[in-house]
Amino acid sequence: MTNRRALALFDERMLQHRPQVEDAFLPGRLERRVRDILNGLEVKWNFPERPERLVAIRDLLNAEPIAGLAYAGGRSARQEQLARVHTSGYLDSIYKMRGRSVWLDVDTTAVSPGSVEAAEIAAGTAIAAVEAVASGVTDSAFALVRPPGHHAESVRARGSCLFNNVAVAAAHAKAELGFNRILIIDWDAHHGNGTQEIFWASPDVLFFDIHRAAPFYPGSGLIGEVGAGLGEGTTVNVPMPAGAGDAAFVKAMREVLQPAADWFKPDFVLVSAGFDAHRADFALNVGHEGFSAMTGIVQDIADKHCEGRLALVLEGGYQLESLSRSVHTVLRVLAGETPEEVRERGFAEVEEAAAFHLPAFSDDA
Repeated sequence: MTNRRALALFDERMLQHRPQVEDAFLPGRLERRVRDILNGLEVKWNFPERPERLVAIRDLLNAEPIAGLAYAGGRSARQEQLARVHTSGYLDSIYKMRGRSVWLDVDTTAVSPGSVEAAEIAAGTAIAAVEAVASGVTDSAFALVRPPGHHAESVRARGSCLFNNVAVAAAHAKAELGFNRILIIDWDAHHGNGTQEIFWASPDVLFFDIHRAAPFYPGSGLIGEVGAGLGEGTTVNVPMPAGAGDAAFVKAMREVLQPAADWFKPDFVLVSAGFDAHRADFALNVGHEGFSAMTGIVQDIADKHCEGRLALVLEGGYQLESLSRSVHTVLRVLAGETPEEVRERGFAEVEEAAAFHLPAFSDDA
């Protein structure tokens, strides 16, 4: 256990993003197409990205406080901050949705009357996390935000994402805070197509993404997608098969991410921290131990290259118990707890069984 200062940022206003399948969305061709899809399902479908995700995290942190963890509120991102990664035309189209219920695409991205404000606060809170670390207020920060962001492209909302929160934070760190080389690590189960698109040709942002391989949504993130132009080589994708778990994720981060970071030498580290890779979300097979170990690896990279500067931004994770417990696990490591050792599932149980049974087979029994 070491002494580290960690900060969690949260804002109640993000709970007002609450699209409902039953909502009377604005009429149009897209709305009719989505209705046809939903009506064709054999079981009732609800938005998995829902306010209860943040409520579950907040409630667990209240029930099981973490020593040394400080808290702060969020704030809204300004248009000029969002415009560093999104086009003005796209921003105008989103602002027009304020106060409305609207379908945005057949990926079931939709907004409710409070969604645009919630998205502005999510992006602004990611900026606030970066600023808190940059100013020395804390060693690391975790922006607990929604709607998530890593599927949002420069001109398009996708996958429940309106603004690309981690990209907005990275662009702010470069434009306003003097950090020239940003490492973004995305460990969400889904590929961060939006973050990749935004920084595809940037030599100053190294984007590392470990995710379940295509055709799993959104279908991008192939190993050969490495960036273009001056940014060729600064996109690093590690697609994983279904069932990959703690040991594979840790191996990828040690054998691919760490060498890439040593080559790139970042001066700030950001994490798109999604938790739908947890086995309870059924996409992959990562456990709490894996998230603990990965957080330790990311801390090591930040300690080695940029005086520990590290900020995390919440992405996915939809099973409420595994999401809240995984976030709690990561925050404990950020606050100084020793990361857990990753071993194959069942090893601890075998050792327990051996300790119980083997004395009966010895000559002294």
